[in-house]
Amino acid sequence: MFSKTCEYGIKAIIYIATQSLKDSRVKISDIVENVGSPEAFTAKILGTLTKQDIVESYTGPYGGFEIDKNKMKTTKMSEIVFAIDGDSIYNGCGLGLSECSYDKPCPMHNKFVKIREELKKMLETTTIYDMAIGLKSGESILKR
Repeated sequence: MFSKTCEYGIKAIIYIATQSLKDSRVKISDIVENVGSPEAFTAKILGTLTKQDIVESYTGPYGGFEIDKNKMKTTKMSEIVFAIDGDSIYNGCGLGLSECSYDKPCPMHNKFVKIREELKKMLETTTIYDMAIGLKSGESILKR
């Protein structure tokens, strides 16, 4: 449902958030190791998320990535998805057709509209903090 770029970005943000809860900055190599994403690709994604002010990046021997605890409690997952993929997840066709609408629907259109609405609601009501706490408590994992 999410692009591969967005999947890697979400996983990286959740991992950074769990480490930020421990007052630790994380290096790109640590992120890559713990989320299973390619290093150069992850660095590019995190560059985008840094520009969008979702994650903070520091250079030098004590550098790395972190997310302010207050910011992770207010930043919704929808903001991450939008920063990486725009709003295509809410508007695209479930079958990938270039044109799909209420007037000229694909076979999945009417059912997919409901799924997109639920997904949007979930992303707009779930914070980075919510995801980080689930991972930190062991209720969820980022890599198999």
